[in-house]
Amino acid sequence: MKKLLALALASVMAFSLVACGNDSGNAKTGDGMKIAIVSSPSGVDDGSFNQDNYNGVLKFIEENEGATVTPIREESGDSAAAVQAVADVVAEYDVIVCCGFQFAGIGDIAKENPDTKFILIDSWPTVEGTELTADAALDNVYAAYYAEQESGFYAGMAAALSTESGKVAVVNGIAFPSNVNYQYGFECGVKYVNETEGMNVEVVELPSYAGTDVTGANVGGNYIGNFSDEATGKVVGNALIAEGCDIIFVAAGNSGNGVFTAAKEASGVKVIGCDVDQYDDGANGDSNIVLTSGLKVMHDTVYNVLNTVKDGTFKGACVTLTASTDSTGYVSESGRCQLTDEAIAKIDAAQADVKAGKIVPAANFNGITPETFTW
Repeated sequence: MKKLLALALASVMAFSLVACGNDSGNAKTGDGMKIAIVSSPSGVDDGSFNQDNYNGVLKFIEENEGATVTPIREESGDSAAAVQAVADVVAEYDVIVCCGFQFAGIGDIAKENPDTKFILIDSWPTVEGTELTADAALDNVYAAYYAEQESGFYAGMAAALSTESGKVAVVNGIAFPSNVNYQYGFECGVKYVNETEGMNVEVVELPSYAGTDVTGANVGGNYIGNFSDEATGKVVGNALIAEGCDIIFVAAGNSGNGVFTAAKEASGVKVIGCDVDQYDDGANGDSNIVLTSGLKVMHDTVYNVLNTVKDGTFKGACVTLTASTDSTGYVSESGRCQLTDEAIAKIDAAQADVKAGKIVPAANFNGITPETFTW
């Protein structure tokens, strides 16, 4: 990780020595490609969502001498401001990677700048406020949703199979669809274990931190309200621990660092990381608080799409990436998780059923709720 961040800093410095602007308007070969990555207030070193996207860019520029990347952090998290941050720099780059649902509005910018390529993660683009469909994708935007509910499902199973108190929880940042998917998937995973294992594990929610999704619906859960408020993250974490939770799934960006801190300061509490393998972040003296991590393999998506820009095969698309392409998952490797062999076997068996379509966890907009989830 440190090597990648050092490489990023070197790339940014190199970029500052060359002129901004894009004379030809066309994406160059990989060796000369100018890339920007625009992220939420938690930045590209958040150890989670943004950083995984960034790592895909870093892998690409490491293999392509002269390719540069400039991280741009949009400070507010507001959707209009996020889109404006992209508009402010669109003329300067060959490819712009946009990290998060708040960047959906870049569709209008993309239409106005057809020679710039965009990689949009966690959303499909909107044009004049209307979300595009898979059969109406823009030629210069590769946009990917992920089935976060699948990774959330594995996290819920891991929590239910590992809890000693019988109480678990999920903490999220903002109730964007991706975060609601994680929440709903987690709740379905707990429900699945309860019904298949004859258990009665409770998913604890704090009413004062219930989330409201993009349609205005109350989705419950435990939402901090943004992705960069560690102090509130710690407050929520402590409140859940006080309620008896001993395992907490954290999908909250930098806000989640506060939950990690609360768990480290408590006794017998573990967390489940999100988006990337967060085992290293769980180090707590000579112990570790991370049980496992739910995965969304964004770095591969970003890296692979950048290579299509390089070799001239880039195609605009609106896709949803799932377990069928190993785009979702969880950490089961020895030394990177603390799951028992028995728990891993049960999660792996369920994962096979998810891949086969026999288990379909609830998601924000798939017509299934945790209450109606069945298999």
